[in-house]
Amino acid sequence: MLTSTLLAAATTPLSWSPTVGIIMILANLAAIAFGKSTIKYPNAEPALPLPNPLGGFGVPALLATTAFGHILGTGIILGLHNLGRI
Repeated sequence: MLTSTLLAAATTPLSWSPTVGIIMILANLAAIAFGKSTIKYPNAEPALPLPNPLGGFGVPALLATTAFGHILGTGIILGLHNLGRI
């Protein structure tokens, strides 16, 4: 029963394209901007080697925002693919 449900929900595979890359980059930039305004201690230790170009984040904040950005980007990409836009 579960197998047939999963097979019915399967769509065509999504191959990588520059559009997919741009969407992921924009999602990560949006997540970093959101994190910069909402993280209580963005410069927690350990510090990054170049903190100024990376928004003054420490390693934990950078990992958290980019992980959120990838989750956000994956949702956007799969949603647009499901709608047939990409």
